[in-house]
Amino acid sequence: MRYTLGCRLAYDVVSETVFIFNLEVARLSRHHDLRETLRLDPDLPLRRHEAPETGNRYVAVTVPPGPFSLDYEAEVTLDPHRADPVGIAETPVRDLPLDILPYLLPSRFVSSDRLSAFAEAEFGDAARGFERVARICNWIHDHIAYVRGASDEETTADETLLKRAGVCRDFAHLGAAFCRALGIPARFVSCYAYGLVPSDFHAVFEAYLDGRWWLFDATRQANLDGLVRIGVGRDAAEIAFSTPFGEMKPTEMEIRIDRADGAPERGERTVAAIATAEGP
Repeated sequence: MRYTLGCRLAYDVVSETVFIFNLEVARLSRHHDLRETLRLDPDLPLRRHEAPETGNRYVAVTVPPGPFSLDYEAEVTLDPHRADPVGIAETPVRDLPLDILPYLLPSRFVSSDRLSAFAEAEFGDAARGFERVARICNWIHDHIAYVRGASDEETTADETLLKRAGVCRDFAHLGAAFCRALGIPARFVSCYAYGLVPSDFHAVFEAYLDGRWWLFDATRQANLDGLVRIGVGRDAAEIAFSTPFGEMKPTEMEIRIDRADGAPERGERTVAAIATAEGP
């Protein structure tokens, strides 16, 4: 499936501000034939960093006072890996690769240490493996209301559980927290999401099962097989699409993604075994 996508961000910069952006399509083996442009107004020098272990791409720019805008456009072919969820097992902690272990620990917004008792009571008797994470995903979808404005950028997973409301960011943090509380590595994923209405940056989570990261979206508002990855991290703090250091005011934000081939939408919005991360 080939997609055209992009975003426009605009700001009124009051004092010199350093921006760090994470909004370019990640470099993954399942992202083919990536073509992209990034334009700044005014045209300013960039600094770039790409994390080889995740494919995350960061851009830093120092902006003087005045209006500033960024336009990103890309075209990419997404080739998601699909599998039969039956037989996808959990990996014992003793067998986990060392670089996976940080995704078992609590982080700023994934407060898994505060949810251990609840997770064990609710999901402890579920069959181990993909089925248990699917049950977590289904529980969040059924018990947490999707309500814009119900949370803010400081809301943690345990607070979402108490409020029983949130947005995609909160659904992803809660899913990752339940998984980690049960000894399943999980991480936060930002993406461009085909089928999401209205179009916006989207957040889902991945669980590490049987040697591969599998995608889960408890909101079910976008196509699971139409998620073009931007970044992954322990939580949203590590992969914010824009992190400013200075005084500024956002004035415009537009995100878009469409099928380049014009094909009708026939995406997967249930709990299917789909992966786009590197794997065996």
